[in-house]
Amino acid sequence: MTIKLTEAAVKRVRDMVMKRGSGVGLRIGVVKSGCSGFSYALDYAEEVTSDDEVIAQGDVKVVIDKASLPMLEGMELDFVREGLNQSFKFRNPNVTSECGCGESFSVTK
Repeated sequence: MTIKLTEAAVKRVRDMVMKRGSGVGLRIGVVKSGCSGFSYALDYAEEVTSDDEVIAQGDVKVVIDKASLPMLEGMELDFVREGLNQSFKFRNPNVTSECGCGESFSVTK
């Protein structure tokens, strides 16, 4: 499994979990949604279940449910600041198209 976080994303996840004071890391998933088929789901990971895969990068853990893994293979997660806006950015090589607003996508797998 190759999912990578940029240094900015690692720092942001670390800061979020530390500020919250609980949880094991960041949970990333893919859910059916939007006009293109799928969207990313981000949440705090409270626990790791038998249906999860854990990716550790430094002291940060990313928890991904096994059903989402094929659609996230090779993805890079970044955290960017653009003016007053800040957000996670997904660079996913499996995405074949995105909706006009950029909220949903379709994949090849």
